[in-house]
Amino acid sequence: MSAVPVSLHGVDNQTNIAVTEYGTPPPRTRSSVWLDAAFEWLTRGFAILVFSLLAAILVSLILGSSLTLEKYGLSFIWRKEWDPVREQFGALVPIYGTLVTSLVAMAIGIPVSFGIALFLTELAPGWLKRPLGTAIELLAAIPSIIYGMWGLFVLSPIVQSDVQPFLTDLFGNIPILGKLFEGPPLGIGMMTAGLILSIMVIPFITAVMRDVFELVPPMLKESAYGLGATTWEVMFRVVLPYTKVGVVGGIMLGLGRALGETMAVTFVIGNAHELSASLMAPGNSIASALANEFTEAVGDTYLSALFELGLILFVITTIVLALSKLMLLRLSRQEGARA
Repeated sequence: MSAVPVSLHGVDNQTNIAVTEYGTPPPRTRSSVWLDAAFEWLTRGFAILVFSLLAAILVSLILGSSLTLEKYGLSFIWRKEWDPVREQFGALVPIYGTLVTSLVAMAIGIPVSFGIALFLTELAPGWLKRPLGTAIELLAAIPSIIYGMWGLFVLSPIVQSDVQPFLTDLFGNIPILGKLFEGPPLGIGMMTAGLILSIMVIPFITAVMRDVFELVPPMLKESAYGLGATTWEVMFRVVLPYTKVGVVGGIMLGLGRALGETMAVTFVIGNAHELSASLMAPGNSIASALANEFTEAVGDTYLSALFELGLILFVITTIVLALSKLMLLRLSRQEGARA
C-alpha cells in the first residue's frame, strides 16, 4: 500500500509561522519584506557613503590645489624648488624622498618578514610560536611617534657611528653603487627613515605571510618532505606558489603603510628640501612636509602647494592599490586556468 504524503500543518507558538513536515518555507509576511528592503538599502547606503567620502576627499584636494595646478601644471611634479619666500614650489624632492624611503623599507622588510613567517610556521618549537607571534603583533600596535622618538634618540646615533661608516667603506669604491652611500655620516637621512619604516612594516607583512602559510594543506608539505625535499625547497616550490596571492597582498599592505607614514619619518629624515643621490643625505617626504609646514603656510600659493602634495600622495597610493589589485587578479586568473 503506497503512502500518501499528507501535509501536517502546525503553528509554532513562539514565531506564529506555519510549517509543514516537508520543511516548506512559510510565506513571507509584509513586515519581513519591509525589513529585508530596509536592510538592503541600509547596507547600500554604507557602500555609497564610502565612495562619497573618497570623492569628497579627492574634490577637496583638487580645489585646495587649484592655484598651483593653474600656475605650474604638471611641471609641479618635477620642479625641485621649494622657496616659500619667493613662492616657488615643486614636488620633486618630497616625491623622491617618499619613494626612496619606501623602497629601502621594502628591501629590508620583505626578506625579514618572510624569514620570520617561515620560522613561525615551519621551524619554531611549539612553546615559542605563541610568544613570538604576540611580540610581532605588539610591534604593530606601537604608535608611530614612539618609533620616531626611538629612531631619533637610539637608532640615529647607532647609524651615525656604526652603520653609515660600515656601508661607506663597503660600497664607497664601487662605481655607481658608491654614490648611494657617499657623504658624511649624519645619522639622520633617508637611510635612517627607511630603516624605521622597515621596522614598522615588518609586523604587517609578517602577519599576513604567517596566516597564508598556515592555510597550505599539510598533505602538500608532507608529500614534499616525503620525497626528500628540504624546508627551503618546500617553501619555494610548494608553499609560495600556493600562497603567492596572499603574499603579494601582504607586501602591498606594507608598502601602503610605508608610503603614508608621517611622524616616524619626520623625526629622522632630516626635513631638508634637497635632492641627493646619497641615502645618507637628509631629505623630505610628502607626509613629513605636510606635517611640518601645513600650520606655517602663509599665503594662498603656499597653502595650495601643500594641498597639491597631498593630492600627489593620494594619487600615488591609489596607483599602488590599483596595481596590486591588477596583480592579484592576474595571479587569481592564472591559478584558475591551472585548476
